[in-house]
Amino acid sequence: MKKDALKLVFVLAIAALPGCGKKQDAAYAQSAVVMGVQAQVKVYGADAAAGKPIADAILAEFRRVDGEFSFTEPYSQTSLVNKKAAAGWVKVDDEFLRLLGLSLSYYQLTGGAFDITFAPLWPIWKEAASSRKMPAKEEIARALENMGSNNVQVDAARKMVHFLKPVQINMGGILRGYSFVRVYGILKQLPPAYPVEVRLGGNMLAYGKRPWKYEVADPFHEDKTFGTISFDQGVVMSSSGRERFVQIEGKLYSHILDLKTGYPLENFSNLIVYFPRMENENYLASAMLAVMGKEKAFSLLSRMKGSTAVWIDGQGRESVLATPTSTAKWERKKSFF
Repeated sequence: MKKDALKLVFVLAIAALPGCGKKQDAAYAQSAVVMGVQAQVKVYGADAAAGKPIADAILAEFRRVDGEFSFTEPYSQTSLVNKKAAAGWVKVDDEFLRLLGLSLSYYQLTGGAFDITFAPLWPIWKEAASSRKMPAKEEIARALENMGSNNVQVDAARKMVHFLKPVQINMGGILRGYSFVRVYGILKQLPPAYPVEVRLGGNMLAYGKRPWKYEVADPFHEDKTFGTISFDQGVVMSSSGRERFVQIEGKLYSHILDLKTGYPLENFSNLIVYFPRMENENYLASAMLAVMGKEKAFSLLSRMKGSTAVWIDGQGRESVLATPTSTAKWERKKSFF
């Protein structure tokens, strides 16, 4: 991420809902580009004097996480580990160790379908998207041979990391969700004066009780809404395979790869998951859930109190899971055509 891109922050006093002039919907808002996506903070009922310190703190934390752990930031801990860990043990801090441990646990939980050593696959599918031709099976096989989180060794006691072969780690699949964990902690320490809405790409954190809504975009029509999740507070994590879908040899493919097979997820458009709160102990990456498949993901989520999930398959059909204690409501948008 370029430094100047991260500094492009603009401040607006806006209404939360288009065309809605109610006083309680007035919000102080700040936006920025972080982690390659749009980030926005809205502090409802606050003027600039009250809202700016809150928005500043949240966006600063987003930038800190990006700068510390980004794959593309040349001076991040991730880049340092990628440069040196194949040659020997590299010292890391507690936060890096925790994120790496979480990533490796997801690797085990998904049987290798979630793998932070996916770097060799990315240029192959980027070329496939550009040429609109499927990559050769042999090319995929060679890439898989140069992957595997089982090649990442961790010495937790010494806080050190070592690669058994020259793999590259990229924890981008969990960084956005982890940023929400950090922001949730920041908001809990603030006086509960204002409801706050935080967006990072397709993810949304709603802090403070009010009638919140999360609109799910139609995976096949960018200008249409597929449905809406309504809730009083909590977090919505989205893993959309259609945000940057590609057409190869006449067929649409998700940009989310099953890193166990090396190919895009089959029959998948989007997974949207609602949690009533976001604590460190129950944080789950939506990308990890997506690669597990609907049945396994729903089985895991069914054991998480208060959760609701919507799985949209490759044909645009939805499956909905709502645990008994969930207060979130899913409503599919009616179509008149």
